[in-house]
Amino acid sequence: MLHLKFIFLIMLGSILSANVIKVDDTTNLYNLLSNSKIYIDKTKSLTIEQIKLKSSEFKKNEKDLLSYGYSPNFDVWIKFTLENTTNTRVRKIIEYDNALTTEVTFIDTNNNIIDNDGLFHMKSDRTTLKPIFNIELNPYETNTYYIKASSYITTLIIKLNILTQNNFFENETKHQTILALFFGAMLVLAIYNLFIYFFTKDQSYLYYVLYIVGIIAHQLVYTGMSNIYLLNKESIVYVITFASLLVSFPIFSLALFTKTFLHTTQYPIYNKILNIFLFLIPISIVVLSTTDLFNKYRNMLALLLFVYLLIVTIYAAIKKNKQAYFILFGWAVILIASILMFLSGIGVFNFHLHFPYIIEVAFSLEAIIFSIALATKINRLQIEKNNAQKNLIMQQKNEKVRLEIKVEEKTKELKLLLKELNHRVKNNMQTIVSLLRLQNDQIEDERYQNIFTVIQNRINAMSHLHELLYQQDDIFHVDTYRYIEVLIDEVRGSYGSNIEIILDVQAELKIEDAIYCGLILNELITNSFKYAFIDKKGIISITLKKEKGFYKLYVKDNGIGFNQNQETDALGYILINSLVTDQLSGTIEIESKNGVTAEITWRDENENINS
Repeated sequence: MLHLKFIFLIMLGSILSANVIKVDDTTNLYNLLSNSKIYIDKTKSLTIEQIKLKSSEFKKNEKDLLSYGYSPNFDVWIKFTLENTTNTRVRKIIEYDNALTTEVTFIDTNNNIIDNDGLFHMKSDRTTLKPIFNIELNPYETNTYYIKASSYITTLIIKLNILTQNNFFENETKHQTILALFFGAMLVLAIYNLFIYFFTKDQSYLYYVLYIVGIIAHQLVYTGMSNIYLLNKESIVYVITFASLLVSFPIFSLALFTKTFLHTTQYPIYNKILNIFLFLIPISIVVLSTTDLFNKYRNMLALLLFVYLLIVTIYAAIKKNKQAYFILFGWAVILIASILMFLSGIGVFNFHLHFPYIIEVAFSLEAIIFSIALATKINRLQIEKNNAQKNLIMQQKNEKVRLEIKVEEKTKELKLLLKELNHRVKNNMQTIVSLLRLQNDQIEDERYQNIFTVIQNRINAMSHLHELLYQQDDIFHVDTYRYIEVLIDEVRGSYGSNIEIILDVQAELKIEDAIYCGLILNELITNSFKYAFIDKKGIISITLKKEKGFYKLYVKDNGIGFNQNQETDALGYILINSLVTDQLSGTIEIESKNGVTAEITWRDENENINS
């Protein structure tokens, strides 16, 4: 009989020791929950003394994470025992790895310590995103701890870690740094698009900014950053009470963005259903937010709306809406992230366990994709602007008024996007020049090579202007000295020689005048380089000044000159006269005496209007 009792005691001791978690100075355990026991208190009234009496009713838990979804009607008690296996005192941190649980109570039975934390019991000096509890174990001491968790507004998700102090604070610093970088990037993106909205008055940008702000607000609360850096205890309670708004607002803004960006009015049935969603979401938040049914399914309507937005985008893509192609992938990324968030919220699957920053990565990727989608608007308008500019030069004089009206209409829309447009125009022109150069390399006939070189320089004359406009802040005037200097270098590079050029610029040109002056200068100095100097040596002087409301451009060389009595139908000469008379509304006088002197005069139209 005594032998049986001894065996029973050994077995009992083995069972008890199996539930004891052995720790030392280096122990870091991320699966503390799977070494614990669980008891569900459906009365929500048991005290710690009563819980101790129910020790036999605690059930062994094998999961590293417990997800109960929206669970306001019960408390979850977690019980675990730690044993210090060393002869020195051990200090550890118990981390409750969820920032949104409303109430968390930690109980140290040996030392009679009760510590409350959670959203509604946050300490004013807490600097960690999630609740933590400090423990100490004396040499070879064994202690049993209890944690009670409940959440009657947010979903109840429980995960426990036991860490050394150094390891915990190292992880916490890294985690907060990554989140800070994410919020900083999203904030910069929101400010950037807000400025574009102010410039363009395009509502798509405004709704996109509201969406980003909604995402930032949601993630600040969801990650716990707002709880320790932005809000006090009373504010946290108030914000969490309207948690449904944090979920619905970004989706609502996203729906408005989709409606304007894809112009869903061209799809009447889909647009009508979308309007119904946009009507129901605010109504559901205002009217039903206090009901238990709404609290349980508060994210469902927002998730349905998001799925519907994906359907609308797919339909728009099928209908050859080019804007939809760019954002369809963005919808897919966010849909996956939203589904994971929903599954986490209802307790089906906690993605944070395997992919801790998947939401931040998804939102960042989506933001990049949407920014590209918005940029396609600029590209489309760029093409229209380029076509309008080409037509302005090529059309007959009687077409001028019609073209100016069209350009003016487009310019109103493009005015504040001109800097980006100039960059893209420059790139396109440089591509054309590169293609011409490649073709030129394959031509052996010197005459045709010369023609290709002239064409390249004409295109470069416009390309350099767009490059300068992209690099500077003033979009109404160009750095005239630098622009002319670049033109000279381009021509000199094409016809390498020892010709000296004297440049005197005393006035700044408006963009409209600069592009025509650049083409005129290109033609004049190209002629000088090609024909004026037999021995490829000489001087060219260029002077630009402004006198009494008139611009004057002088281009003079000391070359061999030409026969003014001989008529010419050269394209360069025709182009110069057309640009001066038709585009600048000016006059040109060319004199061949001791070289060639060209004097071009035109009025500053703005000064004329003001006067």
